[in-house]
Amino acid sequence: MLELSILGFLAEQPLHGYELKERIKALSGHVRPVSDGALYPALTRLVAAGKLDQHTEPGASAAPRRMLSLTDKGREDLLERLRHPKQAEITDQVRFNTVLSFLRHLPDPREQAAVLRRRLDFLETPSSFFYDDGRPVRAEETDDLFREGMLRVARATGEAERAWLREAVARLDQPS
Repeated sequence: MLELSILGFLAEQPLHGYELKERIKALSGHVRPVSDGALYPALTRLVAAGKLDQHTEPGASAAPRRMLSLTDKGREDLLERLRHPKQAEITDQVRFNTVLSFLRHLPDPREQAAVLRRRLDFLETPSSFFYDDGRPVRAEETDDLFREGMLRVARATGEAERAWLREAVARLDQPS
């Protein structure tokens, strides 16, 4: 997800490392914080792979800044990652939000809709945080106030997300 975030933000504009880190932190927040120990090696790998270009600019008040921008190869990689997200990027809410954040970069509405359909298919499968003999437990079936709360909130957010996904797919499926 880190590389997708890097490629996605740099598709929008060149940034220096600190700005990029702050944007990634804002996107994933406290849920999955990005450390320098993860970010800078990822940037080095992407530069070495020819997906990012870097050059130095004078700093605002001190040391020079390393500016990063997306290359054509990096844009191709971004589009491929968006066209074919990994299953974990569909099933994990935080990872899916990262895909969703950059999905507008796919130029074909049919490809965008295909990704949303994958998420919708996943959300249509009955699931729960808790199971009884392999059957998902519903909020009304638990006598634990706190588990009931978790299940009710999950159901409400799931219903809202499914409704939005259906609307978005319908809009993307309309002829332009």
